[in-house]
Amino acid sequence: MSITTPDRDILGHLDPAGFRFTRKAWIAAGPSRLYDLVSDVSMIGTWSPSASGASYEDGAGPRAGAWFAGRNRRGDHEWTSRSQVVTAEPGEEFAFVVDGLVRWQWTFRPLGAGTVAEQSWQLLGLDPVLGSTRAELEALRAHMAESVESTLVSLGRWVAENGGSH
Repeated sequence: MSITTPDRDILGHLDPAGFRFTRKAWIAAGPSRLYDLVSDVSMIGTWSPSASGASYEDGAGPRAGAWFAGRNRRGDHEWTSRSQVVTAEPGEEFAFVVDGLVRWQWTFRPLGAGTVAEQSWQLLGLDPVLGSTRAELEALRAHMAESVESTLVSLGRWVAENGGSH
C-alpha cells in the first residue's frame, strides 16, 4: 500500500495533464516574422532565461519531424535536451516536444500592426527528473511560467530594438 500526503504524492497518482499553462503578449511584428524568429531555435538563448542555446541536428530546419538539441538551465543546474518539432506551420504555429516529456507550443495571431504571440507549456508525462512530488511539479510549472513571461517580454523588446530582423 502506498501512502500520499498533500506535499508528498507518488508520481503514479499524479495526472500530468494538470501541469500546463499559456501566456501571451502583443509584439510589434507580423506573424510570419515572429514564426521565423521562434522557429530558428538557435535564437532561443537570446530571449529565454531558461535556455542557453539550441541547434537543429544534421542541418534540419523548422519542419515537423526535425530534431534539435538544446542547452537548458534552472538555478545552478544545467542540462542538455533533445526535442522534436511536431508542428511547423509558418506564420501560425510552431510546437515541439522535449525528451518526450514536455510540449512547447507557439501560436501567432495578427492584431492591428502586430501579433499576439502565445506560448504554451504542458507536461506530457511524469519523470522524477522533473519532480517527484506534486509540490515539486507545481514549483516547476511556476518557474516555467515566469520564464515564459520573461521570454515574451524579451522577444518583444528584441523585435523593437532590432526591427524584427536577425
